[in-house]
Amino acid sequence: MPTFLRHVLLPFLVLFLITGPASPQTAQEPVEADPQPGYGAIADILEDEAARNALISELRRLAAGEVSPAAPETQDLSLARQIANTTNDISEEIVSEVGIAYDSIMRLDIGSISSQGMANLARAAFDLGVVILVVLGILWLSRMLVRPVYRRASDWVLAPGGGPSPWLKRYLAALGCGMLDLLIVAIGWVAGYAVAIFLLVNETGRMDTSQSLFLNAFLAIETAKVVIRLFFATRYDGLRLLPIRGEDAAYWNTWLSRLTSFVGYGVLVVVPIVNINLGTVLGSVVAAFVYGVALILAVVVIRQNREPVRMRLQMMAERSQIGFASMLLGMLARIWHIVMIAYVAVLALLLLLQPETALSFMIGATIQTVAAIAAGILLSALIDRAIALGIRLKPEMRSQFPMLEERLNAFVPTTLKIVRIVITLVVAAVVLDAWQVFDFFAWISSESGLFVIGRIVTIALVLAAAFVIWLLVSSWIEYRLNLQADGAAAASRARQNTLLTIFRNAFTVVLVVMALMITLSELGIDIGPLLAGAGVLGLAIGFGAQKLVQDVITGVFIQLENAIYTGDVVTAAGTTGVVEKLTIRSLGIRDLSGTYHVVPFSSVDTVSNFMRGFSYHVGEYGVAYRENIDEVIEVMKQAFEELRANPEHAAGIIGDLDVHGVTALADSSVNVRIRIKTLPGQQWAIGRAYNAIIKKHFDAAGIEIPFPHVTLYFGEDKKGSAPAAPIKVIQSSSADVDGKPDDATLEKPRRRKASRKHPAQSAQDSNPDLPSDSET
Repeated sequence: MPTFLRHVLLPFLVLFLITGPASPQTAQEPVEADPQPGYGAIADILEDEAARNALISELRRLAAGEVSPAAPETQDLSLARQIANTTNDISEEIVSEVGIAYDSIMRLDIGSISSQGMANLARAAFDLGVVILVVLGILWLSRMLVRPVYRRASDWVLAPGGGPSPWLKRYLAALGCGMLDLLIVAIGWVAGYAVAIFLLVNETGRMDTSQSLFLNAFLAIETAKVVIRLFFATRYDGLRLLPIRGEDAAYWNTWLSRLTSFVGYGVLVVVPIVNINLGTVLGSVVAAFVYGVALILAVVVIRQNREPVRMRLQMMAERSQIGFASMLLGMLARIWHIVMIAYVAVLALLLLLQPETALSFMIGATIQTVAAIAAGILLSALIDRAIALGIRLKPEMRSQFPMLEERLNAFVPTTLKIVRIVITLVVAAVVLDAWQVFDFFAWISSESGLFVIGRIVTIALVLAAAFVIWLLVSSWIEYRLNLQADGAAAASRARQNTLLTIFRNAFTVVLVVMALMITLSELGIDIGPLLAGAGVLGLAIGFGAQKLVQDVITGVFIQLENAIYTGDVVTAAGTTGVVEKLTIRSLGIRDLSGTYHVVPFSSVDTVSNFMRGFSYHVGEYGVAYRENIDEVIEVMKQAFEELRANPEHAAGIIGDLDVHGVTALADSSVNVRIRIKTLPGQQWAIGRAYNAIIKKHFDAAGIEIPFPHVTLYFGEDKKGSAPAAPIKVIQSSSADVDGKPDDATLEKPRRRKASRKHPAQSAQDSNPDLPSDSET
């Protein structure tokens, strides 16, 4: 009660004494403004028939809602130009209002008030003071009486135990006490009206206007304070809806109540009284003073709480699970004080310049801003949820399309992130529209807006259709190749990787080029020169890169003919090895020594593939002329049976021994050839194993494997007798213990073996470039 008297009642009575009561007996004539020029011009227009007809036509066009000829020029202005024009208009209006207010203050003559007027002024001030004291007294007494009710409600909320949830109890108790507080305010308001009507009527039998203004302002302001106390209750912690400390609640309750009382009574009581008694210009000056002081107080409060609110918002941003909300809270934590200062400044400026529409505009703009941000957060939460869940296909579909789920989970989240960016832009546009910075809804309904939105939607549909087509084609390739992989395991899998890579890359290039051309066309870029340039570039490539074209074309046909798979052992362009990489223009081969060869397809005339269907180990073995061929063949068959009995090599043999017989009567040997049918890639390992076994069997059977001999000739005399061979004894450094020379030191003419490879070799020995088992 004393606080209210100190902060509201005394300043209000001082202002009232300065301005005077708002009654017909004491009101001064308002300061007349300068007569508006233009009446003569209107008369001239009405007298002139042509001007009168033009005026009538203009009025009818405006009544029909047609746009004036100057409107298109205004609509064609850029956003920056519109903001500049608006700022200029506001500045001119402020300067004009200040000038008019200064002239009105200079013309004001307070000394012209008569003694009767001063008496009426004193009487009106006394009556108003009585009304204020009665209303505040009843309000204070009523609240003292209901304090036990508030205390019990708060204790009920804070008491532990069963029953409703704590938040439900808090809401019920706060709303119930709030309704009781409103009832107390209504009782004070009714009592004030009763005193003013039945006890303090003036000579005309009517209640003074100032009393009515105060009572109406009292009802509005105290109702606003009731709402403030719902969120920032100070004495009763259980009746506070916001989860904040009691000290913080007391701080905000005090400041908000002061601002509400100061602005409310100043605008709803003092300013109308000044308007009635001293004119609207001085009323605007008083309103400007009220709004200026309120703005300064609001800025002080915002600056004092800048860091605590920033920390609280930053903490909320870190805890948020919604991407859009986290981003918004993080950005708001850094600039919230600037936003709030701008908000209260715009509110004060609009209340000063456009008091009739300021509150409705601010309320509508605030609601639209909050609704747009809330909708953006909700949609962003749904998008984040969809991204987190991902896409899960059924096991049957995953087995048929192994890469489909991975591709969808790569595309859909990216698309949703783009949608979230679009939502952010739309929310920003709606917020700007709410504050009339940018007329978003008028723009999207205009021709340019529809054009831009149509182009964006078309581009999005083109890109989405391109991805869907690519996804369908890639999935179809996987499905068809998986059907082949069920019948032939290794070869089909290799072919799947090869064909999928080549076809998908080629199709992706074509699809990307087409989508890019359509997108550029939708953006308004003339693609004719691009197509012409592409044609010229094609000719240049055709003439200057013939090898590249030949590489690509040859590679396509090689793959269509299934000539090479990844993992095959081939001979191409004179290089033999394992195919490790296969692209549309070249293949990579790793030879037996580990060297990696990149062979362009234009260099490939013939492809020798050792991995198709089956293979043969072809062995040709030479025996001495004295050997029985039938016995030799029988021994070779026995060696084959031993090889086939070996479990390590039995799985790779798919046929019986094929004996071709004697293939050549060589200089020092009779050559016998055999052939063993094997799985592709097993011929080298089986050939090496067979060579080892047949050597063992030949040795056991006494079959000689001939090799070249060298005869040393010491010459002969004329009689044909050979001279004695010179024998030289060389003392060895490692003599026997009995002094006799070692046999190794005795040199005499003898036959020596010549070192040369045996002619009976397998295909493995004749082709050293073929890979070993580990290579295949």
